[in-house]
Amino acid sequence: MSQVYADRRGRLRDRCAAAGSAAALVSRPANVRYLTGASPPGAVLLLGGDGTGDDEVLLCPHAPTGDPVEGRVDEALRLTVLPPSGGDPAVAAAGLARQAGADTLAVEERHLSVARYRAIGSAAPHLRLDDLGTSVEQERLVKDDEEITCLRIAAEITDQALGELLESILVGRTERHLALELERRLVDHGADGPAFPTSVATGPHSGRGRHRPSDRRVEEGDFLSVCLGASYRGYRCEIGRTFVIGTTPADWQIELYDLVFAAQRAAREALAPGTACRDVDRAARQLLDAAGHGDGLAPSLGHGVGLEIEEDPHLSPSAMGKLDACVPVTVEPGVHLPGRGGVRIDDTLVVRQEADGGPELLTITTKELLAL
Repeated sequence: MSQVYADRRGRLRDRCAAAGSAAALVSRPANVRYLTGASPPGAVLLLGGDGTGDDEVLLCPHAPTGDPVEGRVDEALRLTVLPPSGGDPAVAAAGLARQAGADTLAVEERHLSVARYRAIGSAAPHLRLDDLGTSVEQERLVKDDEEITCLRIAAEITDQALGELLESILVGRTERHLALELERRLVDHGADGPAFPTSVATGPHSGRGRHRPSDRRVEEGDFLSVCLGASYRGYRCEIGRTFVIGTTPADWQIELYDLVFAAQRAAREALAPGTACRDVDRAARQLLDAAGHGDGLAPSLGHGVGLEIEEDPHLSPSAMGKLDACVPVTVEPGVHLPGRGGVRIDDTLVVRQEADGGPELLTITTKELLAL
């Protein structure tokens, strides 16, 4: 893996050189991990112009012994741990860049606070600060085989945890209790932890996106919507399913479920390299619009996943750009009827060429409307 990280840093260095920046400072934790293999709390990565070991430094505010560190730092990097009074690693990195003779430093302006940006400028007043923009995020967009393998394992763990919950007695248990149990099962099956706060929504809460679990108890006849995901070696997936509790689904529940299922299937079938991101959203949205439920769909149908649970690309009406092969995304339409509840169906898939079998479904828990 050391060569993988070195190649990633090399591509970023080339981008910076082409833009006229002699060095780069990476501070966003997911980007630091992508380039180094780990992201100790508060760490920043300084990349110089020639790619030597002395020109690639990971600066940490203190020895990473308190907070857990996921992953392992690439051994090819120079690791510098600042003393307790060493101040901000980003400010220290700017000083190192200036000492090495750099005249420009590309920084992640969107990740820096105004105060931190000014402190970096004050530490090296003759160093011109450029904007690194989304250069690292663009590199992260298309996943390699190792990254997709991690996502597959995360999805397998998530399917296992959800499948076990569905085999247990649910009536009378609270949303909060079920969410905690799901997160425990994720860890039991090998996850680093949940990819995001688990959502369990019952009855009138069901169908809401990112519902925060409450003390409402599951009742017979309820819709039960669950959204969860595992993080495995830093890579995060997402699944959402809706079920009916304890009885045959009512006609309105079947009708609403079939509509959301059809919208989700249409969007999944639209996933292909070269397809405009907005067209994937449109494939689902037009079905819900025609049924009078377009207003209930979230502003974005789905999004990329990886080291963060929400990455580029975004599948929304205003999205720009087209899909590439080997880009993992979620497809997650939902409809919520105030006072009654609703349906959400959410999968993680990898965009593939048609010759390779089309989109690869990672989350495989059944989408049949089950009565639990």
